[in-house]
Amino acid sequence: AKAEADNPFVGSPGNITGARGMVGTLLCELQVQGEPPEVTWLQNGQILELADSTQTQVPLGEDWDDEWKVVSQLRIASLQLTDAGQYQCAVALGGQTFMSQPGYIGLEGLPYFLEEPEDRIVTANTPFNLSCWAQGPPEPVNLLWLQDAVPLSPDMAPSPQHNLHVPGLNKTSSFSCEAHNAKGVTTSRTATITVLPQRPRDLHLISRQPTELEVAWTPGLSGIYPLTHCTLQAVLSDDRVGVWLGEPDPPEEPLILQASVPPHQLRLGKLHPQTPYHIRVSCTSSQGPSPWTHWLPVETPEGVPLGPPENVSAMRNGSQALVCWQEPRAPLQGTLLGYRLAYRGQDTPEVLMDVGLKQEVTLELRGDGAVPNLTVSVAAYTAAGDGPWSLPVPLEPWRPVSEPPAPAFSWRWWYVLLGAIVAAACVLILALFLVHQRKKETRYGEVFEPTGERGELVVRYRVRKSYSRRTTEATLNSLGISEELKEKLRDVMVDRHKVALGKTLGEGEFGAVMEGQLNQDDSILKVAVKTMKIAICTRSELEDFLSEAVCMKEFDHPNVMRLIGVCFQGSEREGFPAPVVILPFMKHGDLHSFLLYSRLGDQPVFLPTQMLVKFMADIASGMEYLSTKRFIHRDLAARNCMLNENMSVCVADFGLSKKIYNGDYYRQGRIAKMPVKWIAIESLADRVYTSKSDVWSFGVTMWEIATRGQTPYPGVENSEIYDYLRQGNRLKQPVDCLDGLYALMSRCWELNPRERPSFTELRQDLENTLKALPPAQEPDEILYVNMDEGGGPPEPPGAAGGADPPTQPDPKDSCSCLTAAEVHPAGRYVLCPSTAPGPAAPADRGSPSPPGQEDGA
Repeated sequence: AKAEADNPFVGSPGNITGARGMVGTLLCELQVQGEPPEVTWLQNGQILELADSTQTQVPLGEDWDDEWKVVSQLRIASLQLTDAGQYQCAVALGGQTFMSQPGYIGLEGLPYFLEEPEDRIVTANTPFNLSCWAQGPPEPVNLLWLQDAVPLSPDMAPSPQHNLHVPGLNKTSSFSCEAHNAKGVTTSRTATITVLPQRPRDLHLISRQPTELEVAWTPGLSGIYPLTHCTLQAVLSDDRVGVWLGEPDPPEEPLILQASVPPHQLRLGKLHPQTPYHIRVSCTSSQGPSPWTHWLPVETPEGVPLGPPENVSAMRNGSQALVCWQEPRAPLQGTLLGYRLAYRGQDTPEVLMDVGLKQEVTLELRGDGAVPNLTVSVAAYTAAGDGPWSLPVPLEPWRPVSEPPAPAFSWRWWYVLLGAIVAAACVLILALFLVHQRKKETRYGEVFEPTGERGELVVRYRVRKSYSRRTTEATLNSLGISEELKEKLRDVMVDRHKVALGKTLGEGEFGAVMEGQLNQDDSILKVAVKTMKIAICTRSELEDFLSEAVCMKEFDHPNVMRLIGVCFQGSEREGFPAPVVILPFMKHGDLHSFLLYSRLGDQPVFLPTQMLVKFMADIASGMEYLSTKRFIHRDLAARNCMLNENMSVCVADFGLSKKIYNGDYYRQGRIAKMPVKWIAIESLADRVYTSKSDVWSFGVTMWEIATRGQTPYPGVENSEIYDYLRQGNRLKQPVDCLDGLYALMSRCWELNPRERPSFTELRQDLENTLKALPPAQEPDEILYVNMDEGGGPPEPPGAAGGADPPTQPDPKDSCSCLTAAEVHPAGRYVLCPSTAPGPAAPADRGSPSPPGQEDGA
C-alpha cells in the first residue's frame, strides 16, 4: 500500500550514467517520527538481497520519540551491465510501505571485448576462421578487421560481422580487430597466425632389401618459406611406442632420421630381414614442422643366410660316409628351409643333394668306398636362396676310440675333501675365539651419567682426536644384529668417544636435548645430542631403530633436518644400550619459540605475512620430501620445526617417526602420551597414522604460525578435543589471516582423509600465495632475543642446528645487533640480544618457552 501524501521520503535516488567499471553511489533521505525504520533498496522492483548499503540515523530532537533523519547510501564498486536499471528505496511505517521516487543507472562507454582473436598454427594455403566479439553500451558496436595492421575492408568501414573467414595464408601474419561505437574505438589483442608446411603426400616404398628400405614422398605447400629438411620416423610394427631399429637390444625410442631436400627420398639401413615396420614423414621450414603423414606399413624381404653351417665333418666306414654339421652361427635373415650338400672326388663330377632340415647324412660310396680325394661341402638356404658354402672337408677313415674306464675312487679328491673339512673347522674355532674376545673388550661403561640437581647429563671422558673404527665395529658385533644391517651402519654409527656433551638445552616427554661437540677429522663440530627416554627392550626394536637411522641418514633436503649419526650409551647391567641421536645445532632455535617471543617478548615485533607464509611453504616442502620417502612424522608442530642460520624452516624431531615398511599406515604401539591438539581425528579414534594425518597436523601448524605461537583450541581441554572435533568444530580463522590461507587450513581438517590435499598441493598453493603478496616493508621495530649466558630458559626439545654460536654482545653497548637483511625474501629484520633475562622455566613439548640459550634463538 502507498500513501503519497504522507510519504516520508524527502530525497530520492538520482540518475547515473557512466562507463563500465566506475563506482556508482545512490542516496535516499527520509524524515520519520519515532524509531527509525530499516531502508530497503530495490532494483527494477526486486529487493537487492546483498546490497552494499549503509544507513545513517540522526535525531532531530532530544527524545527518542522525536523526529529522525535517515540517510541510506547504496554503493556499487564496479558498474556492470547487470547493474543498469531503475532503483528505489522502500520503508515500512505503520503497516504501510512507502516508496521513493525512482532513479536510474545507465552505462555507456567504449566497447568491451567479450572475445578476442587467439594465436593459431595453420598449414599453408589452408582456410581457417577467427572470431572477435564486443559490446557496448552504447550500441551498435561494429568491428573492423586488420591483417598486419592493415584494414581488410576496402573502404575501412566497420561492420557487425563477428567471424572472419580467411581462405588461406602463405606467410605468418598477425590479425586484430577494432570495435567502434558512438563513444569511440577499442582495439583487441593481436593474434599471430603461424604458417607451417602442409602434410607431405604420397609416402611410398621405392625399393627394399633384407636390411634396407628406400622410401619417397611428395612435399606439401610451405608458402613463402622453403623446406629445410624432412624427418622420417620408423618403429617396429609390434611395438608402436617406438624402438630403435637394427640393434639387438633396442631402447624405448623410435628411429628418427633426417633427410636433406631435395630429393624427397631416404634410404633406411641396418634393418631386420623379414620384419614389419611402420614409417611416417614430416617436413620442416623456418616456421616449424608440418603435421606427420599417416603411418605407412612396410616389410623387409627375406634374405639368404649370412654364413655357412658350422663344424662340418665327414667319416668313412667301409662303403659309407657319415657327414655331420651344425646350424650356421651367422643370422639366417629368414626362415631356414633346409641344407644342400655337395661332394666330389678326384676326376668325378660334383653331386648336389637337398637333404632338408637334417644335420646328418649317410652317403653310399661306389664299390668298396675307395673314392680318391673325396670332399664334402654344405650350405643352408631360405626362400631367398642359398647361403655361402662351407669349406670343402676331406673324407677321413673311421677311427674308433676306446678309453680306459675311470676308477671308482680317486685318492686325489679324497685329499682335497679332507683338507677342506680341516680348514673349515679351524676357521670356526678362530671365529668363536674372536667373538668371545671382542665381547670382553666392548663392555658398555657408564659413558653418560646424570649428575647435579637438575639431572643434566655430563661426560666423564675426554674427546679423542682419532676415530676408533674398531670400537664401533666391536659395539655392533656385540649387539647381535644382522651382517647386512651392520654393513649399512658403517656410515651411520659414530664412536661414542668422539662426542663431548655440555649443558642441557631442554627436556620433553620423549627425551632430552643437550649441547655437544663432535670431533671429526681433527675439527670440532657443534651439534645437538638427543637422548631417548623410551627403553629398547628387544633386539627387534633395536634393529628397527637402527634401520630407521640408516634411512634418515640418506635424507637430503634443505627443509628437513639431517641426521649426523648415532652412538650408544648404557651399562653392563642393561640388556641393550640406549641410542643417542646426533643432529646439527640450529642457530635460531625452534619456530614456536621464535613466534611466541615475537609477540610476547620484552619488545614485541610484528612479523609480516610474507615471512609467515614462507615459514609454511618451507614446512610443506620438507613434508613433501618425507612423504615421497614414505615417512610419516606423527608429531608435526611448530615446536618441532627449527630455524637455521638463513631463517629457513627445517622439519625436525623424528623421535616418533616410523618408516612405512608394509602398507600405508603405522599403528601406535607402546607410546601413550600424544599431543592430541595436533593429531587428526581418525588417529585419536583408531591410533592409525598416515600421510594424510600429517596433513591435518600441518593445518594446525599453519594456524600456530598465523596466530604467531598461540596454543590451538584455546579453552578446550585435551580430554575434550575428540568430542569437540566429532561435533564438527574446527579452529577459528585467526585475526589478520588471509582468507585463502584459512581455506587451505580448513581443507587439511576434512573429516575424510582422502579429501585432504597432498603436501605437493599445499606447497604449490603456498608458493603461489607468497608470489602474489606484495614485497614486505622493512620493519621499523627490532626483534630482541636474549642471548646472555644462562640468562634464558632452555631450548625446547626437538632438534638443533649445526652453526657456530653468534658473537657475544659487547657489554659496553646496550644492543649488539646481527642484521639479517638478505636472508629472507619476505622482508628485513634484526636479531639483537636483550638485557633482561627471560623466565627460567623448563621447556615442555606442549608449551616451549622463548629461546634464550647462549647460541641463538
